Amino acid sequence: MKKILEIALGIVTSIGGFLDVGAIATAAEAGSTYGFQLIWVIILGTICVISLVEMSGRLAAVSKHTLAAAVRERFGFNFYVIPLFAEIVVDFLVLAAEIGGVCIALQLVTGISFQWFALPVAFAIWLLLWKGTFGLIENGVSVLGLITLVFVYATFKLHPSLTQIGSGLLPTIPREDTTHYLFIAVSILGALISPYLFYFYSSGAVEDKWDESHIGVNRAVAGLGMGFGSIVSLGVLIVAALVLNPKGVQVDSYEQAALMLTEPLGYWGFIMFAASLGIACFGAALEVTLDTAYIVAQAFGWNWGENLKPKDAARFSLVYTVFVFLASLLMVFGIDPLQLTLFSMAITAVILPPVIVPFLVLMNDQLYVGKYRNGWISNSIVIFTIVLTFILAIVAIPLEFIGG
Repeated sequence: MKKILEIALGIVTSIGGFLDVGAIATAAEAGSTYGFQLIWVIILGTICVISLVEMSGRLAAVSKHTLAAAVRERFGFNFYVIPLFAEIVVDFLVLAAEIGGVCIALQLVTGISFQWFALPVAFAIWLLLWKGTFGLIENGVSVLGLITLVFVYATFKLHPSLTQIGSGLLPTIPREDTTHYLFIAVSILGALISPYLFYFYSSGAVEDKWDESHIGVNRAVAGLGMGFGSIVSLGVLIVAALVLNPKGVQVDSYEQAALMLTEPLGYWGFIMFAASLGIACFGAALEVTLDTAYIVAQAFGWNWGENLKPKDAARFSLVYTVFVFLASLLMVFGIDPLQLTLFSMAITAVILPPVIVPFLVLMNDQLYVGKYRNGWISNSIVIFTIVLTFILAIVAIPLEFIGG
């Protein structure tokens, strides 16, 4: 019974934590600009992220190592410093975008410029990290993210045909705006196959003291949780395709994106969009901030853990304190949150290869995972993902300048 409750809570938490500012922004722009044509990208990214999240959890449960600690130990610090530095930079941009998402949500309901909310939002994030526990952040805040299921409800209200949805399952390249189409596809994959998910998930498994008895729990949480979370992301794309695309409205701001729920749900759709954006981004901001503190502390062998008192993990606490404050300054200076989001998702795609490659080694190393080594299916998915990420890394920056 305890394992069933763990699975249920883990799935709910994964659904609430899957949809962040990147998933909302990229799915909304994809649906508003290209209708259903980019559904296949979300499906592809979901398959990859389910597999990699499951592997990071399996590694933690069997070896008692976080992904960051295992990479540092197995490959050495000189290798690990590359993905470490890259992840810190991307986490910084993503955190600023997440804070911006919360601020925009507050702007939508108050009319006050988002810049004024940046420091108060950053303080709220810091205070919850300083006073809270991992369980509160993982479960309490993420459960609130279930409000994002409103996009699934809106999808059913709009009655899309299976033919419309099916038309987006196969890759097609439009004749016009091809570079922008490819840029959005890369950004979607960057939003879904996000490195912080793997580092955070494995660190959480260690915090929760997982062992080999949690292998089944891990598979269920990774598969069902991320799968259902992907359905929410698909809901955003489909609603944008049905509401905004026919009107020729392309999502260039979150104010435009907020209109997608007003047709199926009226005025409350606007409120629900703001609430979904704010809560999803706030939860993701907590995770990204913690992820940065995790990987830095694990890289240098410091005490770490959200369940520890700040005085018992002083350097760990200092990292997230400085990090969240500095990230909020980008919003104070008025950088557009949506443009920052799309840019950071494309940059995420650039850093994926050094993050994904170690999976192929670690998940086949008997010293770390023993009899739970990857089978041929898992290895095939990792190899495919590695090839995919190298392609994304090569094309992301050119597409940023040409089609972004």
